[in-house]
Amino acid sequence: MHHTLRKSLKGVIFLSVILVATQLWAQKPRPINLPYYDDAPYHFGFVLGLNQMFFTVDHSHEFQYKTFINDESPDTNSEEATLNSIESNPNFGFAIGIVSNLRLGNYFDLRFIPSLSFGERDLSYVILAKRAGITDTLSITKPIQSTFIEFPLYVRYKSARLNNMRSYLIGGVKYSLDLISDARRQAKTNETIVKLNRNDFYLDLGVGFDFYTEYFKFGTELKMSYGLRNLLRKEGNIYTEGIESLHSKIFVISFTFE
Repeated sequence: MHHTLRKSLKGVIFLSVILVATQLWAQKPRPINLPYYDDAPYHFGFVLGLNQMFFTVDHSHEFQYKTFINDESPDTNSEEATLNSIESNPNFGFAIGIVSNLRLGNYFDLRFIPSLSFGERDLSYVILAKRAGITDTLSITKPIQSTFIEFPLYVRYKSARLNNMRSYLIGGVKYSLDLISDARRQAKTNETIVKLNRNDFYLDLGVGFDFYTEYFKFGTELKMSYGLRNLLRKEGNIYTEGIESLHSKIFVISFTFE
């Protein structure tokens, strides 16, 4: 997970350098596109985004020393088993949404962006399974697919416009509902899955840049979402009892058309 996050951070830094260079270039005098666009009391648009979902895993106290027997360790075909490690592996997904923007002043906006977000996260377990006196090391991955309907409310602080470009900071809260039914998924696969609570609240923080073209405003935005609720539903098995709490984190690169 740390390797993937380092790669994501390098990508963010690379993109930020490009955007800063573009901003400096944009300071040269040039024809002003959409000069009165930001004077409108409200406007609408749509957003397309790429996301990377993962978990913050807080392990149970001394989780490596608890022994699970029989039905407590499904999918391992073992007499007894213990946990060696639990890690979260991120995967990429995408999101689409509708932008509603209310002008609060020269430098502040209120934004409501209901969205539909798709993604998947994996929980990877290394398990020591004992069968007939022989201990094997098993690597088991539990994929957790999610389809979120999201209702974020943001406040955006904008810089002064520089020719056809403007930067901004954005932050706010978001309610998220996972539409996927865990019970139906388990019935179809006959495998034990890690079940999550469907409702979550997030704190979102980000930075972005708006570019004014001749016909519309195009924006790029980098945002991090921090889940506030413990999502894990305890099932009394080896996949949940080694985890004290499970919080969601989502990194998003989005593109707006307004």
